[in-house]
This record gives sequence, C-alpha cells and structure tokens, in this order.
Amino acid sequence: MDEKMQGKICLVTGATSGVGKATARALAQMGATVVGVGRDQTRCTETAEEIQQVSGNPKIEFLLADLSDQVKVRQLVDVFKSRYARLDVLINNAGAFFLRRKVSAQGIEMTWALNHLSYFLLTNLLLDQILDSAPARIVNVASGVHYRGKIHFDELNLSRGYNGWKAYSQSKLANILFTYELVRRIPDPSIAINTLTPGMIATRIGQNTGPIVKQLVRLVQSTSGKTPEDGAESIIYLASADEAGEFRGKFFREVQAVRSSETSYDENISRMLWEVSERMTGLS
Repeated sequence: MDEKMQGKICLVTGATSGVGKATARALAQMGATVVGVGRDQTRCTETAEEIQQVSGNPKIEFLLADLSDQVKVRQLVDVFKSRYARLDVLINNAGAFFLRRKVSAQGIEMTWALNHLSYFLLTNLLLDQILDSAPARIVNVASGVHYRGKIHFDELNLSRGYNGWKAYSQSKLANILFTYELVRRIPDPSIAINTLTPGMIATRIGQNTGPIVKQLVRLVQSTSGKTPEDGAESIIYLASADEAGEFRGKFFREVQAVRSSETSYDENISRMLWEVSERMTGLS
C-alpha cells in the first residue's frame, strides 16, 4: 500500500465487477477509504472482502443500491452521509446495455435511468458534501460510442422503435454533456470534474442482452486485448494523480485528454439536458 490516497474517501458506483472493481481495488491499494456501490448483496460482500485481502486495507465498505431506482439513490445518499463526513472523490461508473426495452421503478427507460439519471441525481445530492471537501474530484465514466449518440429530447424514453445501441449511445453522450455543464455550474477550480472512455474491454456490459448479442460483445471485447485494469487506468489517473486535480471539463482516452464529439460541446443541448434531467429526478 503506497498510501498516496491516505485519508481520502472515494465513492465508486458499479464497483463489484469490471473497471469499477479494478478502480476500487487500485484506490484501496493507495490507502483510500473506498465505498463501493453494487446491486447484489453477495457480490458486494465478496468484493469487499477480496479488495481488503488484496490491498491490505481494511477501510473498504460496499453499500447496496439499484441505481436505476431514484428512491434507492436517495436512500444511498442518506446512508453515505450518515457514515461519512466528507467525499473527496465521486466516481460515477455504474451502467448497462439493454437489448430489449425495460423501464425503471419510476417508469423511465432503463438505460436512461441507470446510465444517465443516476449520475445526475447522485452527484447533485452529494454536491454539498463534495464542495465542503474541496479540493475534490468527480469522474464520470462515459464511452466512445457517444460519438454516434444523439439526445432525443422529443422521445427520451424511446418507447417507439427502441434500439439498444441508440439508447446506450444517447446515455453515454449525456454523461459527457452532464460533465461539461457541471463544470459551468461549479466555477470552483478546486473541484476537478472530468469524463472518459475506458475503451472496449472485457466487462459484464453485455449481460442484459440475448445470447447471440452477448457472444458478439464478448468476441469484440476479447479481440481488443484489454482488461478491466487497462480500462480503469484513466479513472484511477483522474481520481488520484496530483496534476489531474487541475483538469476540468476534459474527456480522456488511454490517460490522454482528447476531443469528444462536436455535439458534446453544444451548450444549448447541455443546458436543455440539465433542465429535463432536473424534472425527471424531481430536483426542480
């Protein structure tokens, strides 16, 4: 344990597998207090024990929450605030791809509810704690598929002609638009707010698809040659590197700042997205 993150409290969503788990493990090995979030109690318990053993760091806790359910997000925030006085690093990572259309507990299309609205709601509910903990960091995990994304303001729920990739690319573009708009709304330079793509890596992202698509996703992931540890590199860098504390509104790929899609820089779209997200989460 190199203790680089000693004394820092990090909240990582989607931390029981893939890049989330790799990130949580790496931060634990740096001495951070890591609070992971997962939706399966057994996986949460097993992952917490595994990270404690591998890192030699006992300050690991996992909280249970289905982040597609806004009631559960609010309960998660209440529990976190009751146990921790500060939040130095928030990593929004939980997400999924759904081949067939599903809806959340609030009746919202599941991809949108989990991949975007959970980021939006969780961040806003924890924002006072993050600001009080400055210098602090917010890291939003997006995807390269955002380059093909479009925000369908006339039909965000995609109830007509649902397509899994259309829903996923929309949600990942929303992650980046949200990041950039958050930077504009939080002028404090001590709050580093950035986003990234982990790349095409071997994760559980295709678990909600049918067997044919699942096999296709696995094939693409396996041929990329990248592991969850590879995908987590940019997340870990933005969460822990000294110089990364100076970055705001950057999109990273393979630990390098690159340009995101042209649409992602449209301030009118990001403002509209913020306003509709406020309404969909009951924050306005």
